[in-house]
Amino acid sequence: MPLDADREVPGLIVKFGDYPLHHGGVGAIRSLGRMGVPMYAITEDAYTPAASSRYLKRAFVWPTTGAEEPDHLVEGLLRIGRRIGRPTVLIPTDEEAAVLIAEHQDALGDRFLFPRVDPALPRRLASKQGLHELCAEHGIPSPAAAFPQSYDDIADFAEKARFPIVAKNREAFVRRSRPAVNGTTKIATREGLLALARDWGTRPGVILQEYLPREDAEDWIVHAYADADANPLALFTGVKVRSWPPHAGMTANAYVVDNPELADLAARFVKQIGFSGIIDLDLRFDRRDGRYKLLDFNPRMGAQFRLFESESGVDVVRAMHLDLTGRRVPEGEQRAGQRYVVENIDLPALLAYRRSGYTTPHAPGRPSGTELAWLAGDDPLPFVTMLARLVRPGAKHLYELWRTNRRGSGTSTN
Repeated sequence: MPLDADREVPGLIVKFGDYPLHHGGVGAIRSLGRMGVPMYAITEDAYTPAASSRYLKRAFVWPTTGAEEPDHLVEGLLRIGRRIGRPTVLIPTDEEAAVLIAEHQDALGDRFLFPRVDPALPRRLASKQGLHELCAEHGIPSPAAAFPQSYDDIADFAEKARFPIVAKNREAFVRRSRPAVNGTTKIATREGLLALARDWGTRPGVILQEYLPREDAEDWIVHAYADADANPLALFTGVKVRSWPPHAGMTANAYVVDNPELADLAARFVKQIGFSGIIDLDLRFDRRDGRYKLLDFNPRMGAQFRLFESESGVDVVRAMHLDLTGRRVPEGEQRAGQRYVVENIDLPALLAYRRSGYTTPHAPGRPSGTELAWLAGDDPLPFVTMLARLVRPGAKHLYELWRTNRRGSGTSTN
């Protein structure tokens, strides 16, 4: 049965970071566009894959970095809303957009539709320290962590820590402007930690976290949409087979796998904190103690959300649009065994994982179906545009990520 979408209410992809090769935005444009919903998107330029989709009614070219003043971004959104000319569902694809919308609900609420939430909650969830504190408060397992306030704190930590450890940027909002580390960084020795810390300044914006050995762990993901009462109307679980950079970056290959224990944990946490909207969770199953440990809580649509769709045709973006426009969200089991592949990053990830010997026991031996991030028979231009843009800058970017991952001196991006 076709979903009963309100085709009078458009959707707008909102992103403030500079990352033109974003398959999640393309997936959202296709997902709602195939239902007849008019789709708009904020893009870096007129030649991004999203801008080339047949399902996009219009691209609003607005180059931003996410570091602009909030008032400037709010006014820009309102200006776009006036040009669309009717109430529009906002679909944030990065933390900067999700936080801005939550913290300026009153200013944006007359022109846009979005889940209403505690204005401070998305920023806290996007912060590594904020998330760690919420996990401790509500009894959700997470890796042991320290939040040093000075170089002396790091030196004290180094004397007692069990290496290797992991360093991450404490706040999601500084990763583009002044990152302490380039992504999740594994640090093998005390000397390696102290050497890195000398460049972090007097107020190191890092979290130092317990390292969960890949040979004793498995990466899982949860995507969900929760209504105004923090009840999940759609919730999916899956296992990550490969990511890029290896073991720490964006999902490159994943499967839908039923996991009732993980679904219950996610639903309970969402209810406890009172979150409404789309969520993308990353968890690591620690085989040493049999617990799922929450690594990331992204308070917005995840790039790989199209991995998940129910038997009734609902994904998290469709669930949000249906709910916010007063439509019923049909129930349905997730399509277990479905595979998702991001073509431009899965090949280098495959080569890296073969060398590492990492395995995913819960992944099915054979997929029941495959969803490609870029290539679609009814919408081929985003794939072609992605290839054209990937040739030079994309290849250079992948090389830099790989080089960072392989760097020595006792550290590696992991």
